[in-house]
Amino acid sequence: MNKNNNAITSLVLGILSIVIPIIGLILGIFGIIYANNSLNGTGNINEENKKYAVAGKVCSIVGICIQSVSIILVVSGFMLFFQI
Repeated sequence: MNKNNNAITSLVLGILSIVIPIIGLILGIFGIIYANNSLNGTGNINEENKKYAVAGKVCSIVGICIQSVSIILVVSGFMLFFQI
């Protein structure tokens, strides 16, 4: 079975981007990069690896959104607390 390591890596990074705070933003960006590399590869990706790459891309996007909102909430909380 020919595995595409970029697809599995993007899935792992996408899941970690949801779970790990603050660093998850960086992991989500790398997850999208790996997913794009996997999907735009040589064209010999099988259906299972394509599913992994798409799931990794979706998880990475969700992780980036969650991390961005959490950072905005923390910054606005500090601004309101210290009355900046």
